[in-house]
Amino acid sequence: MTARAIWKGHLSVGELSCGIALYSAATTSERISFHYVNRRSGNRLRREFVDEATGKPVERDDQVKGYETAKDAYVVLEPDDIADAVPKGDKTLEICEFIACDDVDTVYFDKPYFLKPADEADEEAFALIREGMRAKKVAALARAVLFRRVRSMLIRPRGCGLLGHTLHFDYEVRAAGEAFNDIADIAITGEMRSLAKHIIETKTGSFDPSAFDDRYDAALAELVKAKAEGREIPKPKAQDEAKVVDLMEALRESAAAADKQKKTGRKKPGEKRAAPQGRKAG
Repeated sequence: MTARAIWKGHLSVGELSCGIALYSAATTSERISFHYVNRRSGNRLRREFVDEATGKPVERDDQVKGYETAKDAYVVLEPDDIADAVPKGDKTLEICEFIACDDVDTVYFDKPYFLKPADEADEEAFALIREGMRAKKVAALARAVLFRRVRSMLIRPRGCGLLGHTLHFDYEVRAAGEAFNDIADIAITGEMRSLAKHIIETKTGSFDPSAFDDRYDAALAELVKAKAEGREIPKPKAQDEAKVVDLMEALRESAAAADKQKKTGRKKPGEKRAAPQGRKAG
């Protein structure tokens, strides 16, 4: 693995322990990114904190964090105050219990990480934990101080290593009822239900992440490339307004289109676009 470990410690279950290293399993570093520059001079801009009342710049040593208790009233927290509040960790990712792999709702998933042995001496104990989980078809629920907070992590076998997801706290996850309580409970029956089932059956496939394109990032990449080459990008055509159609007729048309696509075969995923050179200037 060429990436640098973002955390090193020990994976512990009972008396068994092994050194591990965590690596980010997902990254946004390949996305197009921009800097703010002065339109007139072309020079890069820098951010500056200013006093809201006086408009004067505030030196870094005078910048502290504050919690608003009332309008324009703050409890000021010094850096040492915040440092004292950070839980003290022992660099141990302790497995609390083993659970069924699908016990945790995916809405609780936060960020994914790859776990691997810290060095060669840890490989045997690491493999023992991994293969034991694989044999029992379970996931591990572990806890550690990661990135200044006590975090829970769901760990599952993945190839020769382990895949971990940090988990959202319960208070961070909205109840589904809050989002869906205003949706009418409509019963779908008869031909409409049969057509819907038919469309789903003809569209059934498997997950292929390479088939999904980041159209916005691709458009930005093409725009940057065109600007660098002095070309103009043609304006996209305005989309026609959606017509109001009969739901049953729309289902019939969708079913016919799905049947046709199934007979002719699915389209192959598009190739990944090349990023423009010098995309992260400055």
